[in-house]
Amino acid sequence: MAASRCARVRLWRWRRSPLRRRSDVIEAWVVLAGWLFALVGGLLVGQVTADAVERSAERQRAESREVAAVLVEDADDQAPARVGSDYRVRATVRWTAPDGSTRTDEARVPAKTRAGTTVAVWTDRNGKITDKPLDQGEIRLHAVSGGVLAALSAGGAVLGTVWVARLGLDRGRMAQWAAEWERIDTRRGWKTG
Repeated sequence: MAASRCARVRLWRWRRSPLRRRSDVIEAWVVLAGWLFALVGGLLVGQVTADAVERSAERQRAESREVAAVLVEDADDQAPARVGSDYRVRATVRWTAPDGSTRTDEARVPAKTRAGTTVAVWTDRNGKITDKPLDQGEIRLHAVSGGVLAALSAGGAVLGTVWVARLGLDRGRMAQWAAEWERIDTRRGWKTG
């Protein structure tokens, strides 16, 4: 019984009633449209964002290649005492670009690596050092998290707009109510404030 009473109270703007104002009907439609746009729009924006993130990561992955580079200098041991075994530092490396030229640049290499050691680095299609491309699991994680954040942001923006519209409708109702009270008080010769 309590659930049906609660449903009747929530849906009162949709029923015919002498107490229902035009602004109540407008608010009901604004809230309904806002929730629909937030859900559908959020899902669409999330899907488009996830697809864009996935395409971008796949493109980066396709344009990257792993090359063997020789460490020109010792990789300084600047690691704090408690770091994982995969801690990397920046050091100068030399490698051969796709056009056959020898290039030198800084790359992230394992700490304490000696000069002359061969290390694997990743380059882009222009032969410049880049980060290791994401693997399939990381791509999926980035796409899903980006899609979820975009969907929540889009839905939140729509619901924020609905909230502002409802504030405007409330402000209008309060002004209308104040004018009605003023008219009633003036007819009877009273003043409320």
